Amino acid sequence: MSILSIDTSSQVSSVAVLSAERVAAEISMQGALTHSETLMPHIETALRMARVEKSELEGIAVSIGPGSFTGLRIGLASAKMMAYALHIPLIAVPTLEALAHHYICEGVRLVPMMDAQKGNVYAQEFAWRADGDALILQEIRSLAILPLTEVIAGLDNAEQPVILLGDAMQKKTTLALPANVRLAPIHARMPRAACVGLAALTRLARGEMDDPVTAAPLYLRRSEAEVLWEKRHGTEAAQ
Repeated sequence: MSILSIDTSSQVSSVAVLSAERVAAEISMQGALTHSETLMPHIETALRMARVEKSELEGIAVSIGPGSFTGLRIGLASAKMMAYALHIPLIAVPTLEALAHHYICEGVRLVPMMDAQKGNVYAQEFAWRADGDALILQEIRSLAILPLTEVIAGLDNAEQPVILLGDAMQKKTTLALPANVRLAPIHARMPRAACVGLAALTRLARGEMDDPVTAAPLYLRRSEAEVLWEKRHGTEAAQ
């Protein structure tokens, strides 16, 4: 089973073609170009590199956030269009859940965080636990918007080593961390389509899929543009 996976939740444009046995191709780029410029060319290139035709795909996985408002819209719209046109399942994967797939191992706490602006982050905490011969991802703390400093301070007495992931830590490499807390290395810090795909394959194996018509980004809050428009619209209405 080959699936296409997409992550546009951050400044990284990432596309992968994978199955349960291997990652056949993956393209990840963080640069000056926008997702609207890079996503479709990356999809075409990844499929060509993997030698997989669109008609051979058995699913489309996409990161749904939280993350960049514009990026999420572009990624989800593209995934929905392809799933609908090819008549294959759409699997929507929360971004922080996908980030936890960077480290599929026991004995550590994983705290993925995406930038929520103004010193805040979208944060969640996970750990992998054994279930027979498999490892199952377990949520330790639910998704919330919190000040970054509060999240870090709350990890001071963690009983297990903690690894921080996500774009919220991309520019925080000099942040003072508790002794038991480590920042993921740069190659494992930012969102990757392969990790979205790994999470999606697990969901797909359980028969979980999403409706291309109703699937929506996981925002948690309104965008700055929406807030500013409402303020401006309210002022004009009052006049």
